[in-house]
Amino acid sequence: MSNLNASSNSEPSTKKKSPLGAILLTVFLDLVGFSIIFPLFPDMLEHYLSQEGADGGMMTTFIQSLEGLSGFEGKEARFAATVLFGGVLGSLYALLQFVFAPIWGGLSDRRGRRRILLITVSGTALSYALWFVAAPFLLLVLSRFVGGIMAGNLSVATAAVADSTTEENRAKGMGLLGAAFGVGFIIGPALGALSSLVDLTGALSFIPGINPFSGPALFSLLLALINVFWVWRAFPETLSHGSQEKAQHAKRPMNPLVLFKPTEFKGVNQTNLLYFIFIAAFSGMEFTLTFLAKDRFDYSAAKQAYIFLFIGFIIAFVQGGLVRKLAPKYGEKNLTLWGIALIIPGLVLVGLAQSEGMMYGGLFALAFGSALANPSMVSLVSLYAPSERQGEILGMFRSYGSLARAFAPIAFAFLYWRFGSAWPYFASAGILVVPILLAWRLPKRE
Repeated sequence: MSNLNASSNSEPSTKKKSPLGAILLTVFLDLVGFSIIFPLFPDMLEHYLSQEGADGGMMTTFIQSLEGLSGFEGKEARFAATVLFGGVLGSLYALLQFVFAPIWGGLSDRRGRRRILLITVSGTALSYALWFVAAPFLLLVLSRFVGGIMAGNLSVATAAVADSTTEENRAKGMGLLGAAFGVGFIIGPALGALSSLVDLTGALSFIPGINPFSGPALFSLLLALINVFWVWRAFPETLSHGSQEKAQHAKRPMNPLVLFKPTEFKGVNQTNLLYFIFIAAFSGMEFTLTFLAKDRFDYSAAKQAYIFLFIGFIIAFVQGGLVRKLAPKYGEKNLTLWGIALIIPGLVLVGLAQSEGMMYGGLFALAFGSALANPSMVSLVSLYAPSERQGEILGMFRSYGSLARAFAPIAFAFLYWRFGSAWPYFASAGILVVPILLAWRLPKRE
C-alpha cells in the first residue's frame, strides 16, 4: 500500500490539464468489460445447467424445484425457471455494489479519487481472471462476487467529474460521462458476442478451468489491465486539498442502511428516491430483455449483440450531444420528466411485441428516454450537494440504484416465471408513473 500511496502523491496532478479525458476512458473501458457478459447470460446458464446434468448441484436442484411451480409446462417451465435463477445471480452483483459504493465514495473523499480507482479497477481485473478459469459454476459466482464489490468505482468516477466541472457545465460533464457509458455499452456486448465465437478450450486446454466462455473473460481481463495502467499513468487527482481536509473531519458511517436516513439537503433526498424507483422499474425490464429475445425470437448470443448495439448507439448519441445542448436551455428537471415519460410507451411496445420491428420500436423509445433521464438525475443530485461531499452523496445516489438493481432482477424474473414474458414490461410502465410525479415536485436549488 505504501507504494500505492507514493505513486498517488507523485502523480502528474500538478500538471494543469483536464482530467475529463482520463475519467471518460476509465469509465469506457470499465463498461466494455462489464457489458461483455450481457448477451452471453442466457447461453451461460444453459451451459452450466447442462454441465451439472440431471444429478447436478445447486443450479439444477433450484431450477427443478421451480419448474412445477411456474404457470407453464415442459420446456417453457424450464426456461422460465432458468430466468428466475438468473434473477438471483443478477441480484448478487448489484447487492454487493449497493453495499460498497458509499464506502468507495466516502474513502475517495478522504483518500482521493485516484487512489480508490486504482484499487477498484485492480479488483475488477481479478474478477475477470476468476471468470477466465470458471469451469465450475461456483467459481463463476465468486467472480461476480468480487466484481460486485469493486463495481462501486462508478460513483468515484462520477464524483471526479463533479470535481472537474463548474455548476454551469456540470450537466455537460455528466452527459459526456453518460456518452462514455453508452459507447462502452455499444462495444461491450458486440465484443462479447464476437469473442464467444472463439473457443479456447482446445488451444488452452492445459490451463485448469478453461471453459467455453473463457474468450470473453480473457478479453475483459485485458481491458481491465489496460484500465489499471491508464488510471496509474494518466488519471490526475481531482479532489482539491481543501475538500479532502473537510472530509477528513467528517463522520462517514460504513453501514449502507444509513442511506435511508434523510440528509440535510431536501433535493438530494427527493432525487435519491426518484432514482431508486426509476432504476427498480427500468433494470427489471433490462434484465429480462435478453431472455425475452431468446424466448420469442430465438436470439443467439450473436444476435443479442444487435440489441445492445442499437440501444448503446442511441444512448451515446443522445447523451453525448443532445443532453449537453438541451440541459442549459430546459433544465435537468424537465429532461428527467420528458425522458421517463418517453420510456413508458416503449415498455408497452416491447411487452406486446410479436415481431422484431415492434420490439426495436419500443427499444428506441426506451433508449432515447433513458438517455435523457439518467444523466439529468445524476446532474441534479450533484447540484444539490456541496462540493466537499460530492463523493459521499454521489456514492449514496449510486447505491440507491444498486439497491434497486439488487431486488429488481429477482422481482421481475418472478413475474416472467409466473405470468409470462410481457408482464415485466407492463409492471415497469406502471411503476414509472411514480417517478414522474416525484420529478414534478423537485424543489428549486438554493
